[in-house]
Amino acid sequence: MKTKRLRKRHGQKKVEYRTKGRGLKSKSPVNEKDIARQVGTLAEPLCEAEGMELVYVEYQREAGGRVLRLYMDKPGGIILDDCARISRQLNDLLDVSLENVGPYRLEISSPGPDRPLGKLADFERFSGNRAKIRVSGHEADRPGKPSKGKTFQGLLMGVTEELVNFLPAGADDDQMMLIPFQEIIRARLVNHRKDSEKKSRS
Repeated sequence: MKTKRLRKRHGQKKVEYRTKGRGLKSKSPVNEKDIARQVGTLAEPLCEAEGMELVYVEYQREAGGRVLRLYMDKPGGIILDDCARISRQLNDLLDVSLENVGPYRLEISSPGPDRPLGKLADFERFSGNRAKIRVSGHEADRPGKPSKGKTFQGLLMGVTEELVNFLPAGADDDQMMLIPFQEIIRARLVNHRKDSEKKSRS
């Protein structure tokens, strides 16, 4: 059974398409990050062929069971038909590729104002925007070593090699953090506005 939903968040429309996944009975423990990477490899060429960008993939346990969620975008924003089309193409591939994964719910969604950041290039692309970043233990330039699993909110300030430049909220300019990309557990923009209001990349 499929359900469709179109809702507003923070004054923007967020499109979501949900369908019950057909995963088989789990035969062994699964690594959520590995599953997300595997699905991303399958989904990215499908999205590109349809003129869309695969923004982020997450696979996690939520209330009611496991959810496999894909965020997509395109110039002008995606519509419900875009989500449904990718869902149909992806479902059969997932049945074969995720044979050891238990039942899950597949969701195809637009990024919304709290857009996930999954690629190093995203942190450069959205430089100057507010973001929330959760990091594991890592070496940082200033203000020292953040606690393991700590979440920071502040401004994205671009990328230097494999380091994300991040200015925490309320910090002085000389308290810029240099966060190794591989130590970022999760990152999202905060109340991000539409593409027309993004800073143009040089």
